Amino acid sequence: MSLTDSQTVVTVVAGLAILAGLAGVMVPGLPALPLCWGGVLVWAVFGGAGMVGWAVFAAATVVVAGGTVIKYAWPGRNLKRTGVPTSTLLAGGVLGIVGFFVVPVVGLVLGFVAGVWAAERLRLGSNQLAWPSTVQALKAAGLSMLVEFLACFVVAALWVAGLLLA
Repeated sequence: MSLTDSQTVVTVVAGLAILAGLAGVMVPGLPALPLCWGGVLVWAVFGGAGMVGWAVFAAATVVVAGGTVIKYAWPGRNLKRTGVPTSTLLAGGVLGIVGFFVVPVVGLVLGFVAGVWAAERLRLGSNQLAWPSTVQALKAAGLSMLVEFLACFVVAALWVAGLLLA
């Protein structure tokens, strides 16, 4: 195949979108699951894979929908169980966004941790009580990222299987 072939170009673009989605789990601002899903959609519509492309797209849609629900529900349930309020996570998110612009690369993480800790410090009145809540919030954020990465990885694997079958 040559790069002048439109199906090859579509396949390369879809693959790049899926790779960007996989990287987007760790890079703030890149919507990981939508990028992976969009890559498969572009490939199914314009890649000439026929029914295999649509079957892969349907499976990817199920994985992305399930991954999105699990990404928020599972860590959220763990946080509710440990008593970390939503307002604490909101404070962490706001300071994380500010940190992203103030300190490039690591500012999002630093801002999130500082925001969660500060909110819990104000709520609980003690450093010793605020730190366990901060750790729980970090564990929840890590679990959310892991679920999102696994969902993106499954979508990528489905796409590669579709390439081999088409």
